[in-house]
Amino acid sequence: MTQVDVLLGLQWGDEGKGKIVDVLSPQYDLIARFQGGPNAGHTLEFDGKKFVLNTIPSGIFNEKTMNLIGNGVVIDPIILKRELDNLQKAGHDPVAKGKLVIARKAHLILPTHQLLDAANEQKMGKDKIGSTLKGIGPTYMDKTGRNGLRVGDTTLPDFKERYNRLVEKHKEILSHYEFEYDLTEKEAAFFEAIEFIKNIPHVDSEHFVNGYLKAGKTVLAEGAQGTLLDVDFGSYPFVTSSNTTTAGACTGLGIAPNRIGSVYGIFKAYCTRVGGGPFPTELDNEVGETLRQVGHEFGATTGRARRCGWIDLPALKYAIMLNGVTELIMMKADVLDGFDTIYACTHYEHNGETIDYMPYDIISVKPTPVLKAIEGWKTDVTKVNKLEEIPAQLASYIAFLEKELEVPVKYLSVGPDRVQTLILQ
Repeated sequence: MTQVDVLLGLQWGDEGKGKIVDVLSPQYDLIARFQGGPNAGHTLEFDGKKFVLNTIPSGIFNEKTMNLIGNGVVIDPIILKRELDNLQKAGHDPVAKGKLVIARKAHLILPTHQLLDAANEQKMGKDKIGSTLKGIGPTYMDKTGRNGLRVGDTTLPDFKERYNRLVEKHKEILSHYEFEYDLTEKEAAFFEAIEFIKNIPHVDSEHFVNGYLKAGKTVLAEGAQGTLLDVDFGSYPFVTSSNTTTAGACTGLGIAPNRIGSVYGIFKAYCTRVGGGPFPTELDNEVGETLRQVGHEFGATTGRARRCGWIDLPALKYAIMLNGVTELIMMKADVLDGFDTIYACTHYEHNGETIDYMPYDIISVKPTPVLKAIEGWKTDVTKVNKLEEIPAQLASYIAFLEKELEVPVKYLSVGPDRVQTLILQ
């Protein structure tokens, strides 16, 4: 049997996973999303066109690659239908080409899940998590509470009764909030989308993926969000509701831990975060705004402005350890082109100590970053397409990161297009 390679984010999400999955997909027979929901915004650019995928794996633009939405994903049928409709209009139809399947055990996001999400954020006020309001948290709550509806349930004769029972439960909860809503339009769209996704093959993802491995075929597991948003190991409670780490690929697809092969960890040459929660290297100043504008740091799904700061090495070391990263991929080096000097956080000052790890109480006691100054390259790298054209200062920055993180940087992204990707190793 072959092994499953894993590709995931090492920061707070938005690292550029979609682009790299698209670049790597010709090497794989199957791309499988293993967790998260339509809060993901995987952006891909090629041939002068831009696509944003929320639920669909980022391998769909490669003709030979099969794509699986795994059992660990929570699916909003309305958003999935809209994604596929938009792709069809753009000349890409993975359903018609037989290149997309859905796990029967993947849970469904109901319109009332979104209402619960919005009602809860409204009630929390200034203490809100910063949810994307896609209903993802409440859906995972129903999953672990053993109340959820799954894709496979849509083909059962009593699906509507099951749906109604869960909706009544949600309405009872909503009655305790001061929150007005009207389900009529959303509910009609939901059932229309349910009929639509019945036309997409439903599979048992655990048998499907292991069948590929047994046949000697190549598989890449595609993560969403980022390691520092993991529900167990992220900056809780400012996290997502799923396991965004390599371990999540095992439970989110149904593969054994000894089937994990290479682990690609993606990070930006700087750092960003969306929503609330700790961010030790955040630059709430003109420099942070420059990073935001030059890097177009606005959510692909929500449009929200991302918080920006310097790269955080203690956080990256933590993420590399949790995931067993074997190869690094550095994104958005071009965003730093205009800086005379860039900085890297090497340690934190925390409770009177100098530490190089993320402390448990990072939520309540903000650590002060210890920054190392690094010479900038002051060169437009977006047109670099050969290793020998990489500026010496950028090569030095990469070498510094490899020494600190003890993992090689295999790929370097110098622009949004798939062709603006260099293989370093």
